[in-house]
Amino acid sequence: MSDPIKHECGIALIRLLKPLSFYEEKYGSALYGLKKLYLLMEKQHNRGQDGAGVGVIKFDPEPGESFIYRQRANGSSAIAEIFDKINSKVSKSGTKEQVKDSDYLKKNAPFVGELLLGHLRYGTHGGNSKDLCHPFIRENNWMSRNLMLAGNFNLTNVDELFELLIELGQHPREKADTVTMLEKMGHFLDEEVQRNFTRFKLEGHSNRDISHIMSQHVNVESILKRSLRDADGGYVMAGMLGHGDAFVVRDPNGIRPCFYYKNDEVVVVTSEKPAIMTGFNIAYNDIKELGLGNAIIIKKDGDVQEVNIQEAGDRKSCSFERIYFSRGNDREIYKERKMLGHLLADKIMKSVNYDYANTVFSYIPNTAAVAFYGMMEGVNEILDHWKLDQIVKLGAKADAAKIKAILSVHSRRERLAVKDAKLRTFITDDAHREDMVAHVYDVTYGLINNRVDTLVVIDDSIVRGTTLKTSILRILDRLHPKKIIIVSSSPQIRYPDCYGIDMSRMKDFVAFQAMVSLLKSNKKEHLLTEVYNKCKAQEELPKEDMENYVQELYAQFTDDEISARIAEIVTPDDIDAEVDVLYQSIDNLHIACPNHLGDWYFSGDYPTPGGNKVVNKAFINYTEGNSARAY
Repeated sequence: MSDPIKHECGIALIRLLKPLSFYEEKYGSALYGLKKLYLLMEKQHNRGQDGAGVGVIKFDPEPGESFIYRQRANGSSAIAEIFDKINSKVSKSGTKEQVKDSDYLKKNAPFVGELLLGHLRYGTHGGNSKDLCHPFIRENNWMSRNLMLAGNFNLTNVDELFELLIELGQHPREKADTVTMLEKMGHFLDEEVQRNFTRFKLEGHSNRDISHIMSQHVNVESILKRSLRDADGGYVMAGMLGHGDAFVVRDPNGIRPCFYYKNDEVVVVTSEKPAIMTGFNIAYNDIKELGLGNAIIIKKDGDVQEVNIQEAGDRKSCSFERIYFSRGNDREIYKERKMLGHLLADKIMKSVNYDYANTVFSYIPNTAAVAFYGMMEGVNEILDHWKLDQIVKLGAKADAAKIKAILSVHSRRERLAVKDAKLRTFITDDAHREDMVAHVYDVTYGLINNRVDTLVVIDDSIVRGTTLKTSILRILDRLHPKKIIIVSSSPQIRYPDCYGIDMSRMKDFVAFQAMVSLLKSNKKEHLLTEVYNKCKAQEELPKEDMENYVQELYAQFTDDEISARIAEIVTPDDIDAEVDVLYQSIDNLHIACPNHLGDWYFSGDYPTPGGNKVVNKAFINYTEGNSARAY
């Protein structure tokens, strides 16, 4: 993705099912859980560059002993910083010999426990202080009332949930989805603990005994059902209770990804499947996907169940996970990205009039490499058909020289642009992006025939078009091609996301800019006012009754018309090459990613009612000149 955007966070949860001494004996270290958590987080580092956090719960502490630990840090090196601090604290807890002993570590060392939770953060709004990093903690002197929560989620109806907390009698400290869910779950956890306390008290148990009995009877399933009853959004939430229960719950449409693995030693839950495969050397088919609306609940006694929390809806798993966000070393994602490129081959070859001799294919950035491989397979298949047709046409006139001439035609593919990694960190500040972004890529000179060749360069997506205009097209133009065709393996990004991707302001989308530009040049600008009035008229309606009227604006033009206007917008005034922009179709996206049909940022078809509320608000904000995000 040449336009950087912040997106999906990542989680990693580990529950050790054996005593620490087992791991010391079998794997040579009682720190087995921490080492595996570090590996799982590093293998999902793509899911969070703004910060990270680690939480650990130690089972069966004596009164007066700590049992819940948390370490957080912000910045791209947060994982290393966190584990350096944890390792230092463990090392300082005893002598060299003592810190090798599992029994000693269990009793005396911080962060050495049976239940571990890691989180990687991409902040989609707000600052990047470590106080914003998960996990969040709701503390209490009652062990079972402690709750630690982390997740990959965005809720569209935080305002509604905030009001529900007030109706429950709470006084929330802030209006944020993580804090709101922490307090809501905490409320129903308190009620569950109190219900059990009253029950056991009536049965004649002492207060001290009840504290120990409680861990066997907290109904996590009930807490989750009550807490998530009114939630609207995309989420995977992971939680740990102070006494040792844990859970990971997924939204009913499966918008956010979640996978888990269990054997008799460990339970592991992550956002991406390859992390488990690498971290634990597990076969692909042994890892399960958490079901839609389901939770995996891990009790302190080691019982593990996947249960339904909310009725499953239509599967609308985020297709952007497949296009760009998730690591491409998942075999299914790899195949899908190749297919996205492959399905563009016909459109590309038509656009260059099947001129193989004077067309050079490449990709930018590195994340588009797999789509490039698929594109080239498709291009070469078309070429093979042409060769076969030409040889057949020779008929009786065929001879070795003519056949050799046909077979000698090959597609030209080169790596033309290389990202300068040394400059990467300097372009994350929006205030200086335009000055620095023009120097992010270097090019390979001497491969292009000046003013003759057409460059076809594939990207995995185009969001704002900023990097194209300020950097990439200028850099490619230094090679002096006749024409530059930018190909996006994803469809046009037209609508805001509200489930975890930092795409909330319509004016930022180059596809939206193109549509507005076309309305103005076609004397249809009045439609902007008409749609604005429709959006304002439904502003106070329940989200379930709202419609996405912005779709009416896009319906005025074909995809090709919008693509052509995008090409005009992103073309710098000071380059010589002609520029064209080609996009994937939504239909082909669904062919390539048949199990991940969530396409709301392309189509405007949101999987939850809150999506229509967000797009409604986003358009109102745009029209009124309000730069705030819409949720």
